[in-house]
Amino acid sequence: MDALKKNIQAGKIDPVYFLSGPESYLREEFAEFVKAAVFPSESDAAFNTHILYGPEITPGELVSKASEYPMFTEKQLIIVRQFEKIKKPSSKELPEHEEKFARYMQNPADFTVLVLDGGQQDKKELDKFPFSGLKKFRHDFPAIKTPELFASERAEAAGWTFEPDALKAFVAYIEPSAREICHELEKMILYASARNGKKSITANDVYDCVGVSRTYNVFELEKALAERNLRLCTGISLMIMDQEGQKEGLGNIVRYLTTFFIRLVKISLPDVRQLPQQEIAKVLGMYGKQEYFVKNYLGYTRSFSLQDAEMAIAVLRETDAALKGLRPYPDEKYLLLRLMQNLLG
Repeated sequence: MDALKKNIQAGKIDPVYFLSGPESYLREEFAEFVKAAVFPSESDAAFNTHILYGPEITPGELVSKASEYPMFTEKQLIIVRQFEKIKKPSSKELPEHEEKFARYMQNPADFTVLVLDGGQQDKKELDKFPFSGLKKFRHDFPAIKTPELFASERAEAAGWTFEPDALKAFVAYIEPSAREICHELEKMILYASARNGKKSITANDVYDCVGVSRTYNVFELEKALAERNLRLCTGISLMIMDQEGQKEGLGNIVRYLTTFFIRLVKISLPDVRQLPQQEIAKVLGMYGKQEYFVKNYLGYTRSFSLQDAEMAIAVLRETDAALKGLRPYPDEKYLLLRLMQNLLG
């Protein structure tokens, strides 16, 4: 994606961009990036940017619109949102639309830039009309797999850095989606900007902005787990649930502990333990200053064996399934108590 953006900034703008994948925020951001590159001024963009919606336009109508010459500028930009729901022509008209759309994609107008925001589709759908004719124009925006790295890079792009504890806290309490990370990061930077000094986000900044107790949070829970202290783990967890709401709080605990035990599984493997600390950090999905916490995880393996960690992941998945309504349960406190007993029993 970086190479693609560099080409666009250099003036190498493709006639069609087909955006696919679950990260709607990044797709929207990319469309704005293309708009800024196409038009030299906001007034030009306003006159010649057209926002269309898939359910309201057929493929043939889209081609007709893209074939119209722009007014006052060399190019026009057409952004089609919800392209995955593009209006289907009648079965009688379908062959005509297919041919018209295919012809255009083979030879797009040089005065139009089409941005087709296709959302997330099943792979089988991508092999069907009209998506099948867009393979060479397709750019994927997959789900964020490493929130720590994404958040860290976004902060650096804005001229800021996370302190190790702060990044750990941030990804623990923020939903791992690009939209949530970027919006919360903007708030965090605005809050931290009120302080004098270097542009770094501290753990206290995160606690203050997210509204998390400095005493009862998932990091204190992590320490209690390492001590295998069932009573303390249960008490901290209940306080977290009181702060954040029963279901949401338990959901955050499950998500954090799943990452915790997956990392323990990875670091318990002999081939991984023999690596330099920096390489171990990469295997664990830790980036930048987060490398500092590798030694913590090496210590945690004394409390949890590989088998313990694997069993914990299975128990956490059962709890997650219950929270998602896939399994019945009396209430969230019951789920929590059973979870802690299974993790530490």
